[in-house]
Amino acid sequence: MNWKKRENFLKIIRREGCGFVPCRVSINGKIWDENVEYFENIKKECKNVEVGVSRNPEREKENFKEDEWGCLWHYPGNYLSGQVVKHPLSSWDFFDSYIPPDPLKNRNWEEEKNRIEKEKKDGLFSGAGVEHGFFYLRLTYLRGFENFMIDVGLREPRLKKLIEILTEYWKIVIKKLVEFEPDVIYFGDDLGHQNSLPIRPEAWRELIKPSYKEIFSVCRKKNIEVFLHTDGYIVDIIPDLIETGVTILNPQDLVNGLDNIERLAKGKITIDLDIDRQKITVFGKPEDIDEHIKKCIEKLGLEKGGLLLIYGAYPGTPVENIGQVIKSMEKYCKLWCK
Repeated sequence: MNWKKRENFLKIIRREGCGFVPCRVSINGKIWDENVEYFENIKKECKNVEVGVSRNPEREKENFKEDEWGCLWHYPGNYLSGQVVKHPLSSWDFFDSYIPPDPLKNRNWEEEKNRIEKEKKDGLFSGAGVEHGFFYLRLTYLRGFENFMIDVGLREPRLKKLIEILTEYWKIVIKKLVEFEPDVIYFGDDLGHQNSLPIRPEAWRELIKPSYKEIFSVCRKKNIEVFLHTDGYIVDIIPDLIETGVTILNPQDLVNGLDNIERLAKGKITIDLDIDRQKITVFGKPEDIDEHIKKCIEKLGLEKGGLLLIYGAYPGTPVENIGQVIKSMEKYCKLWCK
């Protein structure tokens, strides 16, 4: 089936369709360039899996770049993500003079509107999105991670003011995007560490959850889907994320545990499962990968939809293992179809 067609995809994510599981694989540009023929052949074999290349030109080589918030980023090269090395609010002494960016300035709204209109005209599922790390991570980018942790522990009053600034910023952005009536708005914010949340769940509920709810409600009032990507352990707050208005959740599989994801999210929202890129697909054998993909679909799939799979392939992962992920997705994506 053509799951990219708007009607088909909406039925899948709203659990009103068939049990087909849309699968996507995003391959780092360096790996792709070194194995083009191999991946092109697999793409031909596995027509139900969307295979793409992750290649941000700004991240090809090592460089430094300041973003619109005044955060200086270091990118290591090979199309990899970077980290903030200079925080504009490293001291609260800078807070009173700090000027956040204009939420309506640094974006081509006309281009966004035209793109969404074209996707709709072509019968495709249309979407818009915000920057990765839009809220919780942005607080750490602005203050620095250790400073932010201390702010949370002390319940620093200026942190709450900064949260208010971010909340209003994103409400303005989302209200503008909502005018274009996309089917979904994509958010990204890595809320977890490897085995826990970085702050206590109670603190997250107090400081972050209300803002999430305010921002996401702008979408939900217009029946626009809310997609949230979040890496790391989030088991303790999955019910909270659902309460804030998230309708499509993109959690990591092994970090959170398939049993936990099944218990807390299956059938309640759509799960866009982020397939392991730390253990099985890096160090496992082809049969291990095949078994894992099958288990994910068996455990979290439904006859009427509600499950997607996505896999990001990065340097250090054996090429054959990446190929096996694609082949196994092709093999099991129709497991729930009747």
